[in-house]
Amino acid sequence: MIEIERKFLVTSNAFKAEAFKKTRIIQGFLSTNKRRTVRVRLKGEQGFLTIKGISSKNGLSRFEWERKIPKEEAEQLLKICKKGVIDKIRYEVKVDNHIFEVDEFFAKNEGLILAEIELTSEKESFSKPKWLGKEVTGDVKYYNSQLSKTPFKKW
Repeated sequence: MIEIERKFLVTSNAFKAEAFKKTRIIQGFLSTNKRRTVRVRLKGEQGFLTIKGISSKNGLSRFEWERKIPKEEAEQLLKICKKGVIDKIRYEVKVDNHIFEVDEFFAKNEGLILAEIELTSEKESFSKPKWLGKEVTGDVKYYNSQLSKTPFKKW
């Protein structure tokens, strides 16, 4: 499956009042090769294993394969992940016909807040809420796999 998404910085905490869902996410990486990343994620009480391919030149799309796995298996896999586990809370905010996933990062990435929106095509239009800031789609330093290696606090 091809994932098409755009990523933005967030300029205020106003999104928190608009969120309809909030979930803690712990994730680590088994591989951070630029051609493929392999991610293990605990999202609330559910585990996930995800493989992502290389991004398109504009950074908007890439192959993504994801499967649910038992929480216990995700916990075991997180123990063998590369150094630099990501800890964040994801807020889901509905804006018109789209859902923004807004990630507030903690630990070594504390202070960073990113919003992502998944689209059905690279040219699809969407409404931008007031708290949405500069677009960082395709900027590799904002990829979670890179934040695990070079955290926001070290920039």
